[in-house]
Amino acid sequence: MTDPIADMLARIRNATLARHTRVDMPSSGLKVEIAKILQHEGYVQSFTVLEPEGERVQAQLRVFLKYGPRGERVITGIERVSRPGRRVYFGRDNVPEVLAGLGTAILTTSRGVMTGRQAVKAGVGGEVLCNVW
Repeated sequence: MTDPIADMLARIRNATLARHTRVDMPSSGLKVEIAKILQHEGYVQSFTVLEPEGERVQAQLRVFLKYGPRGERVITGIERVSRPGRRVYFGRDNVPEVLAGLGTAILTTSRGVMTGRQAVKAGVGGEVLCNVW
């Protein structure tokens, strides 16, 4: 797999469209950090890392999806911005807003993975991994 982050986002997007309650994927440190941000921003209910057992040699990340009181999706859109073939970086003064502040940009910076608002507050820029709304 050439882009594991795009695979994670596609799994979450497909699971929300199919109204699944949870989605499993191979785990990594960056994926866990993205899941922490999604949980903190209120896009997912929770997540857990399942340790390898049996024939699985890699830990699995299980994300529990969140829906509104009448079953409406909380994540209406999720897209990859920076790809392996085209990296997208922004300086501290040019961090983009998603849907005029209604969405969230997830960045990887020199201070770790954070949202666009946190990056502006911290005065750092970085690579924009994805946008969520």
